[in-house]
Amino acid sequence: MTKILGISGSLRKASFNTALLRAAKSVAPNDIEFETATLHGIPLYDGDVEAESGIPAAVTDLKQKIIAADGVILFTPEYNNSMPGVFKNAIDWLSRPPADIKKVFGCRPFALAGASPGNFGTILSQNAWLSVMRTLGADLWSGKRLILPKAAALFDSEGQLTGEQTRERLRDFLTAFAEYVASTKAP
Repeated sequence: MTKILGISGSLRKASFNTALLRAAKSVAPNDIEFETATLHGIPLYDGDVEAESGIPAAVTDLKQKIIAADGVILFTPEYNNSMPGVFKNAIDWLSRPPADIKKVFGCRPFALAGASPGNFGTILSQNAWLSVMRTLGADLWSGKRLILPKAAALFDSEGQLTGEQTRERLRDFLTAFAEYVASTKAP
């Protein structure tokens, strides 16, 4: 069984990316153990806080979930043609102290997915993540991209993914990523 962690990069209750994360959990094939995480409770990064108080509990909890996962999917919104600050902030905390970078990110398979109300989906946000993931030594999977533009038409008022074709794209994305993740595991 392949263990995948999905993290929503939005704090908003009605977030399309949190809805996409929930949809991924619901369509995940039986051979994928799919866990979800949010960024709630992670404070703004402050080196003084880190020096005085250490790593916040919400960051430590998220680190442990990442370390326990075989692969991670970042469900990223796009704000002002880039990644959301709250998501980048969480990654900055996760890279502290520097000695933890290798065990959290080093060679761990990561994938990017996202939904946006705009016409281009989250392509610019996903592109912005490339240099960050490369810097941290993550194994950023490029086998497929999941970019859902015009997301308002894809989800109902309850945040449920409505179209079977989109659900199938999501399932195919998860399956392909899980197969990649499984291929990277030591025998």
